[in-house]
Amino acid sequence: MSGKEIEKKHHQTFDSIKQINEHGAEFWYARDLQPILDYGSWDKFKNVINKAMTACEKAGQITHNHFSQVGKMVRLGSGSTREIEDYQLSRYACYLIVQNGDPVKPVIANGQTYFAIQTRRQELSDDAVFQRLREDEKRVFLRNELKEHNKQLVEAAQQAGVQTSLDYAIFQNHGYMGLYGGLDAQGIHKRKGLKKSHKILDHMGSTELAANLFRATQTEEKLRRENTRGKSKANLTHFQVGAKVRQTIKELGGTMPEDLPTPDKSIKQLEKEQQKLGDGK
Repeated sequence: MSGKEIEKKHHQTFDSIKQINEHGAEFWYARDLQPILDYGSWDKFKNVINKAMTACEKAGQITHNHFSQVGKMVRLGSGSTREIEDYQLSRYACYLIVQNGDPVKPVIANGQTYFAIQTRRQELSDDAVFQRLREDEKRVFLRNELKEHNKQLVEAAQQAGVQTSLDYAIFQNHGYMGLYGGLDAQGIHKRKGLKKSHKILDHMGSTELAANLFRATQTEEKLRRENTRGKSKANLTHFQVGAKVRQTIKELGGTMPEDLPTPDKSIKQLEKEQQKLGDGK
């Protein structure tokens, strides 16, 4: 089985154990997630859950909103039953668990990408303010968010050994090639009909910007989490994350980023228009 086939199987498995409560909200049982993440011992998995809960608290979240301790009745070999400890986990809780899991396990790496992307998609869909924005406003919002995360990505890449402007251009191209099915920045320009002077990110719709935001944030986290050292390893990491984001888009039935339409107006044009409107008030 190829790496992509294994990854697809894991993603399908994560979805297959998802539960829906009486209020229509999704959740996962920790006991169901444990074997999928390749933890044979509940005690070892419980340590990961505890780390995730600490991370949740440090992020300013209410822990019990994401980690709800419950009891589950199981049948023993003798025919009797007993209650065991379990948790109902939100998607965000699952994301934190895989973030704190053993990175050596391939399924952990797949889970990190899967839950990160799905969590971010859910955050945006649940954000009432974001949903009320028009497409142009969403583009500006996501572009500004991407600018901030790209600064963090530059810093993480530098720590990994990506030092010069040429190094970073090559590093960025690896991320694009992973996400865009082999197309580098020049190839994307050509595919989208952009001029050399055009910045690729300024000519993307909100869906394409969101995909690139996932790519940037997850690459930065992976570089830091795995303490990546060396330009080649950093480039490979960026490519792999881009490819995983692409695979997830495919599994969700989405349009590949290179096939998404190019908006008529650039982000700079939209920002100028917004500024004029603001000055006119």
